[in-house]
Amino acid sequence: MLIEKLPIPNSLKQQYRIGGITELYPPQEECVRKGMLDRKNLLVAIPTASGKTLVAEMAMHIHIAQKGKCLYIVPLKALASEKFDEFNNKGVRVGIATGDFDRRDDMLGRNDIIVATSEKVDSLLRNNARWIGEITLLVIDEVHLIDSESRGPTLEMVIAKMRYRNPAMQVIGLSATIGNPHVLAGWLDAELVTSTWRPVDLRQGVFCKDRIHFREGEREIRQVSKNYDDLNLCLDTIAEGGQCLVFVSSRRNAEAFARRAAGAIKSDTPELKACAEKLDSSAETAMVRTLALCVSQGAAFHHAGLSRQERAVVEEAFRKGHIKCISSTPTLAAGLNLPARRVIIRDYLRFSAGEGMLPIPASEYHQMAGRAGRPRLDPYGEAVLIAKDEGQVEELFECYIEAPAGEVHSRIAEPTALYTHVLSLIASGFAGTRGELMSFMDRSFYVHEHRHGRLMQKAVDAALRFLVSSEMVMEIGEHLGSTEFGTLVSRLYIDPRSAALIITTLREREGYADIGLLQLICSTPDMPRLYVRNTDRPALDRMIEAHESELWLPLPHDEDEVEEYYRALKTAMLLTDWTDELPDAKICERYGVGPGDIYGMVESINWLLHASAELSRMFAARFNAKVREYEICMKNGIRRELLPLVKLRGIGRVRARRLFNNSITTPEEVLNAGMDTVTRIIGRGIAEQIFSQLRNTKTISAQNTGEDTMGGQSTLSRFR
Repeated sequence: MLIEKLPIPNSLKQQYRIGGITELYPPQEECVRKGMLDRKNLLVAIPTASGKTLVAEMAMHIHIAQKGKCLYIVPLKALASEKFDEFNNKGVRVGIATGDFDRRDDMLGRNDIIVATSEKVDSLLRNNARWIGEITLLVIDEVHLIDSESRGPTLEMVIAKMRYRNPAMQVIGLSATIGNPHVLAGWLDAELVTSTWRPVDLRQGVFCKDRIHFREGEREIRQVSKNYDDLNLCLDTIAEGGQCLVFVSSRRNAEAFARRAAGAIKSDTPELKACAEKLDSSAETAMVRTLALCVSQGAAFHHAGLSRQERAVVEEAFRKGHIKCISSTPTLAAGLNLPARRVIIRDYLRFSAGEGMLPIPASEYHQMAGRAGRPRLDPYGEAVLIAKDEGQVEELFECYIEAPAGEVHSRIAEPTALYTHVLSLIASGFAGTRGELMSFMDRSFYVHEHRHGRLMQKAVDAALRFLVSSEMVMEIGEHLGSTEFGTLVSRLYIDPRSAALIITTLREREGYADIGLLQLICSTPDMPRLYVRNTDRPALDRMIEAHESELWLPLPHDEDEVEEYYRALKTAMLLTDWTDELPDAKICERYGVGPGDIYGMVESINWLLHASAELSRMFAARFNAKVREYEICMKNGIRRELLPLVKLRGIGRVRARRLFNNSITTPEEVLNAGMDTVTRIIGRGIAEQIFSQLRNTKTISAQNTGEDTMGGQSTLSRFR
């Protein structure tokens, strides 16, 4: 089916022609035949790289041409950025929403396509964003993640809420190959499109004793290294002109393989040198310096311990073909579009706390294997598992390569998953009685799967008992309503259990302590926590002894709870070091983390500090100013003494500390010190920006007041 013959806007046809796309793939043709362009709901469950995104893009442009508006839901922020770039510059307005969870973001409504995570869409629904009612097409990318224990319940409720709010809206679900697509399609009232077709042939095999075993035959691999089969497989691909992805079980293994690969590849190109210099110029840790060294020779590692900027440098260099090999934890396979000629799944056992090493699920293998083969670049793609011995070859074929696709099921009928969603349904006006609440839950994927839904009834009842006892929901007869507290918690997008713990503790405390607040927040269900090694215990015990009067939560008596207590405390210590202005390298060394971990922790705590400030305003006003200040300290990674300086645009933790150490501690003192002095401390360019800010503020303030009534200080009131 030719693109030119489709009833899509000419501007989009032109973009496809420029990109060399003139004809639809077979699964895309089936989408058209089943009504994609006629506003029929679709579930598209086809292999990776089979053109799912193009299907959605064509449908979106048709809606936009007819004055519609489109919402594209993704599971990850990184994937949102990728899709934003992909949809942009094609004659329509594209917006992206992944940020603060208590904003309506009405400006987003000016766009034709809004790309957002499911959590952000849920928060927009809770905060009654006006433009949500204008959505005519909902696209859910990676809809099979409705089966995820962490993200699944939110995705399921977002889909149900959007369909309830906009009943005439078209829905397109994009999914990996799954075992029960007809069930999911039935819930979505959707036509089902399934296929095993791929634009690049995928060969799947198991490596053992210098050869890859395929069902169709064998392929010998030249032995370059006597000790490392994974390296031989990688070098074989590169020798053929391909690129390689190697999936391993841990960050340490990813880094170790990249070092070995770099030493074997030994590329030396201007492009690699430029990438390495870009990484090295901002490197604060040994890990990033190691990455830069690997990249300079054509290899890289990729995991969540790297910052977003560092991962972006690696991804771009790989897409352009400069980096020949990336070793990664499975995070890379979870959404980012980085295909390669050969994918090596070296480690198929993964550590699980309390259970030891467990096999990865077959669905995870298929997700990694699906990255093999670059459309229009590779003649084929290969996914290769590595066997420990000959006896394991057949086992790996049966457990992974020939394993049927996994089924997806609802994860919502757990009380802990429902606490937040039941509250949001009541606070957002979706349900005002128990009957309406259960009627809405009848729209869930869970009830579609389990017609009687007895477990759902029990879970909803348990959630309501908690919400009523916590004074977030009022129940009068049959009627349900959210209290002011409940409405705030729903709007802030935090777990009601987190909110209950925070306000209970704030009410009990007589004095304030930063470490006490951090310990409290790090103990909530919303906060990710560091793992504790046995070697960490002595330092944590010393910390408890030294700060006993400042800690807000006591060491529990129940041994089962002690582990979580120490994890929360260790996380609080890392964040305290961040606000004490310790360098990233020192924090990474002290806690065994990467820069990406630090930023992830800071991002999570920032939101919970903001929520705590809002809650303290309602329940513990005496702490509100301190919490607000500490929120700013955490965002900037500074001690309180730098607060006046970081209110200046362009002044972060490093420049503020330089100014402070030179006895310039406020915006007034910056102005009094003069341009030459400030330039010597922070550089000419930023100094000029700062003085421009200060002069503009002084002019505006003088115009507003008519005079300087505070001896010059009122002119800088906006920076207080």
